[in-house]
Amino acid sequence: MKEKVILGMSGGVDSSVSAYLLQKDYDVLGVHMTMCNDDPEKEAIAVKDGAAVAEQLGVPYETIDVQKDFHKNVIDYFISEYKAGRTPNPCVECNRSMKWKKLFRYADEKGAKYVATGHYGNVLNLPNGRLTIECADHPEKDQSYVLYQLEQDEIERIVLPLGAYEKPRIREIAEEIGLSVSNKPESQDICFIPDGDYGAFIKERTDIPPKGNFVDTKGNILGEHKGIIHYTIGQRKGLGLALGYPAYVLEIRPQTNEVVIGKDEEGLHNGILVKDLNFLAIEDLTEEMRVLVRIRYNHKGTYGTIKKTGTDEVTVLLEEPLRGITPGQSAVFYVDNYLLGGGTIVSSKDF
Repeated sequence: MKEKVILGMSGGVDSSVSAYLLQKDYDVLGVHMTMCNDDPEKEAIAVKDGAAVAEQLGVPYETIDVQKDFHKNVIDYFISEYKAGRTPNPCVECNRSMKWKKLFRYADEKGAKYVATGHYGNVLNLPNGRLTIECADHPEKDQSYVLYQLEQDEIERIVLPLGAYEKPRIREIAEEIGLSVSNKPESQDICFIPDGDYGAFIKERTDIPPKGNFVDTKGNILGEHKGIIHYTIGQRKGLGLALGYPAYVLEIRPQTNEVVIGKDEEGLHNGILVKDLNFLAIEDLTEEMRVLVRIRYNHKGTYGTIKKTGTDEVTVLLEEPLRGITPGQSAVFYVDNYLLGGGTIVSSKDF
């Protein structure tokens, strides 16, 4: 008798082909989670597409409404982080507090042993007895970065059927078996802000910080900014400043409502302070380790040494300085192409 697996189905090609691949070894139940319905037409299409694929494959398909929790755990977090001068990572937070938690809870209710998604990555058993996530076989689609907050008891129940595939092959499979979503475009934006206008989204939902001053590193006023929610570390475009040189955001100071501006080289740092840690490949960090550090989803990584500097804190000494080290984003650590762990960036440092 096949083990039951709960598959998160978004209505896209990845989760649809995942359902097909899983059928060989598992009893599949597809679940669509309605997280945000700001665009009812788009959400209706997603639900309809998922249902059509499930019907074609003969997979039971259910929908659950998690909008209330999504608003609390993801959207409220997103807004509060920007107001505090940090740049949030809603996809990481959604994976941590919503997608996996809800799917595991649903699996328990349905008596399912496993949970699956269309993430590109691989579950890896290490010689030390720990479980972790290994990068996908093809790095251009690797999604391990957003999975660093998984716990051991969660990883042991996870199935990731797409880890060995390239995206073009997934579309080919969808076409071969006649799935209607084979040419459906990928979602590129944050799901609850499809137009990408973060400032307008936040302004519609809360009181926003007022206008303030652009200043240089010495405190000299350079001009007026629109409000700190409109800026992120490393930003160059949209500043509205004519300084005679390319200007970048170096720091956001919510306490004084200032945005610090400087030259490109002033934004380079060789250290990172990281908190809110979660380790996968080890129980905890007990000695310094050389790791590959990724500071954003599309960052290929830079090598550095991490060492514990507090109960829930590590400091990273980078082998090459980086620009765009952004408080609120995730610093994720890799060893031998698998996740060691990661945490939230507090600040850049210089050594």
